[in-house]
Amino acid sequence: MPFNLSGKIALITGAGSGIGKAIAIRLAAQGAHVHLLDLNEAAINSVAAEINNQNLKATAHVCNVSMLTEVKTVVQQIVHQHKRVDMLVNSAGIAHIGKLESTTEQDLDRLFQVNVKGVYNTMLAVIDFMKNQKSGVIINLASVAAFTGISERFAYSMTKGAVVSMTLSVAKDYVQDGIRCNSISPGRVHTPFVDGFLKANYPGKEKEMFDKLSKTQPIGRMATPNEIANLALYLCSDEASFITGTDYPIDGGFLKLNT
Repeated sequence: MPFNLSGKIALITGAGSGIGKAIAIRLAAQGAHVHLLDLNEAAINSVAAEINNQNLKATAHVCNVSMLTEVKTVVQQIVHQHKRVDMLVNSAGIAHIGKLESTTEQDLDRLFQVNVKGVYNTMLAVIDFMKNQKSGVIINLASVAAFTGISERFAYSMTKGAVVSMTLSVAKDYVQDGIRCNSISPGRVHTPFVDGFLKANYPGKEKEMFDKLSKTQPIGRMATPNEIANLALYLCSDEASFITGTDYPIDGGFLKLNT
């Protein structure tokens, strides 16, 4: 079976909804035992139940990725149970709308703690185990916002640029240990966050604004979470064994075709 992950152990952060949920379901369908990390206990338990009800393997962990002690505890539990950890997918993240002068110090700190320190924490927690087993795959969710100016995304863009830089550093430093590290940079993806954002900020004009945001991708629509999950599956699999230190835009032509 192509993209066979049977017997593999995967950690996915932000797995309670959106892209993280889609990745968790996709990896589980290919045979991985997925460990789901999220702050939302009800959401993470629901995703785990959905996977387990298909006779696949999922375990939920309520975890704040911005807290290193919590992350290390969860990773140690997983390694104690399975004696290994094969894949880490960092999908947890939060957004912010605002330019420089409308971004408070508190806003900046909040985004840094989750989007940057959260990625640092999870990678730090797994790296020794991956080094010892001489294998491992790390996938970090970045964004097209790391590579181009997007209006009123000052703090968010900062964090995603950091994610790409950390990805390249880890790929370089641990390539001799058999560890591959890549990042994925989606354009706009239709997730529950998008629907909530439009409802909160454009009441009564949700459809109009959804269409407007969709058309910023030259392909004419937003991505689905499953499309991002398919790319994550490939990068996690042995079929991508020659790939490391690379960012993969999946953006409907946003970066290269917009003029």
